Amino acid sequence: MPGLWFSPVCLTVICFLSWSLPSSCSQIWADEVSDVQYSRLDSNVTLRCGKSQSGTPVVWRLNRSSALPWHRVTSDGSLVLLQVDQSAQGNYSCYDDRGLLLHSVRLRLGHPPGLLSISCQVPNHTHVRCSWVESVKTFLPAQYNASFRGNGQEWRPCIVDFSRKHCDVDDPSFWLPIHTLRVTETNALGFETTYVRFQLHKLLKPDPPEFVMAEQLEGYPKRLNVSWNLPSSWPLHGAFPLMFQIRYRPQGSMYWSEIYTEDSSVVILDALAGHVHQVQVRARDEPNPESQWSEWSPQLLIRPWEVYVTADPVDPFSDDYFNVDTDPETSTAKSHNPTHEDDGNLGLVILLVLFSVVILTTVLSLIFVVWMRQRRRHHATKQELTSMVKMKSMPI
Repeated sequence: MPGLWFSPVCLTVICFLSWSLPSSCSQIWADEVSDVQYSRLDSNVTLRCGKSQSGTPVVWRLNRSSALPWHRVTSDGSLVLLQVDQSAQGNYSCYDDRGLLLHSVRLRLGHPPGLLSISCQVPNHTHVRCSWVESVKTFLPAQYNASFRGNGQEWRPCIVDFSRKHCDVDDPSFWLPIHTLRVTETNALGFETTYVRFQLHKLLKPDPPEFVMAEQLEGYPKRLNVSWNLPSSWPLHGAFPLMFQIRYRPQGSMYWSEIYTEDSSVVILDALAGHVHQVQVRARDEPNPESQWSEWSPQLLIRPWEVYVTADPVDPFSDDYFNVDTDPETSTAKSHNPTHEDDGNLGLVILLVLFSVVILTTVLSLIFVVWMRQRRRHHATKQELTSMVKMKSMPI
């Protein structure tokens, strides 16, 4: 049986296994990252080959490729990447001269956090929402911790929504003059805390009124009825009344008319008959003059009630049924608004008369100026001739 180990078949199998096993193990280990290293962009980064001995040659690979960023290898096998950028991120592995995996690490690059830009919205007296935007793009995952307090009070949590980068506080002490929010951003390279102070009563800004409707009033060609509901985010009890501003104008006009009320509906009394109107509503906390107006509600288009005159039915057996009048000057068709057409024609006539008067006045003024100049010149010439005659008549 000992001779079996030295048979050609066994020798072939042994040689094949000894050649393929290190490569297979190396391939398996290369897919497993044993560590994650975070470093700053635009800096020199050192990656250590954990199991290598000083003086032992090692080979570094990035994502299984021998192509590496700008670098150098130290005597102890560490890889030093110089002035790294985003392209240097990835999985790094170091191998000995036999191809055996010694160490692997995943490199993540970014920046430490900076100060946040924070803004807060106060849609009612019982809720505050603060959101923030990073002033420094870190390129790294971050955690946020937020807390809130009124002047002289203890810190209380501000519930954070990490995906949307905002936090919420319910039932703040609205009567206190100053409130403070602090938000701490933390990532693998450090942390930064941002403080912001504000006055809730000045930030109070209701949501726009909801379900705004504009309706005609039958029989009234100059009236419109506008109604709305309180914002759903506003408390319904009467402790926090709202002031409403309604603005409206004929479509195409540059000027708005306005109405203020504390009710949830209003009747416009001076709409322009026969014209489409634009209507919007917004709200503000009535007792607090320093609060902000809400955004305007979506624009509505409405035309006041009109009388539609329909022609009387014609008897098909009468003589008028077959009488077709083709003369356009005697046609009975009327414009939708003849009064405004007459007003437009009258205005054009007045404008032409005024223009003619201005032109006539200008021409007469020019004629008068020329005549005065000619008269002065004639008078001067006459004086010169008189002087010459007197000088000649004097005895020598």
